[in-house]
Amino acid sequence: MSDTDPFAGFKDKQREMWASFTPTALFTTPVAAQLVKFSGIAHGEKVLDVATGTGVVAITAARTGAKVTGLDLTPPLLEQARQNAGIAGVDVEWKEGDAEALPYPDASFDVVTSQFGHMFAPRPDVAIAEMRRVLKPGGRVAFATWPPEHVVGRFFSFVGRNSPPPPPGAVPPPLWGTPAIITERLAAGFDAPFFVRGTMSIPALSLAHYRLFMETSVGPIQKLVESLAGDPQKLAAIRAEFDSLIAPYYVDNLVLQDYLFTRARVR
Repeated sequence: MSDTDPFAGFKDKQREMWASFTPTALFTTPVAAQLVKFSGIAHGEKVLDVATGTGVVAITAARTGAKVTGLDLTPPLLEQARQNAGIAGVDVEWKEGDAEALPYPDASFDVVTSQFGHMFAPRPDVAIAEMRRVLKPGGRVAFATWPPEHVVGRFFSFVGRNSPPPPPGAVPPPLWGTPAIITERLAAGFDAPFFVRGTMSIPALSLAHYRLFMETSVGPIQKLVESLAGDPQKLAAIRAEFDSLIAPYYVDNLVLQDYLFTRARVR
């Protein structure tokens, strides 16, 4: 990462924050299969999965016969991705790197994907310009994001209200879940996008079980809870607010998390 990047320190914190994500990735595996289908990835196509995490999309795409590269900011997640690829018996090229500075030449890929990943890059215009740059003529982008009006988008707003503010100029991630904003962001380099909505389910025996899972495997709330270790009263209030936020989405021992798929072709 360039020393001139004004968000270098912010990205260092992101790298550390998301290192505990591996348990959560298990529940995104069905969505990964749906995203690969939605992307229309075909045998032999060159695919880049941005913010690949533990590689669930990249490995699923590789099983179709695509030639896949997975890029992520966080080394522990890439190590898990390598292990996952070995178990699955597929060949994926893994690379540590930044969604805002993709380390690939122009027009390198047929498809660029991202599942709940590129949305955390602080500058959407930079991230989408990079994704557009590495796509071949006629290539396509496909990604999954969390809408701000549903539970995960509301969760990130809740964490943001109770955490130190990001650096000036960093854009809230859930805005990547609003179709009108996505359309505006893609307008310079892509045809009109196509959208599909879906729901991801996370099993939990109780709201307290779900909260404990989140506090130990999802970096933003994990850091928030750690910061309040010396203030039991404030921590109890935060946990009560969290439970109230999640309760409407907790049905039949499942937390229902709506997401948005977007697909667009290079203009």
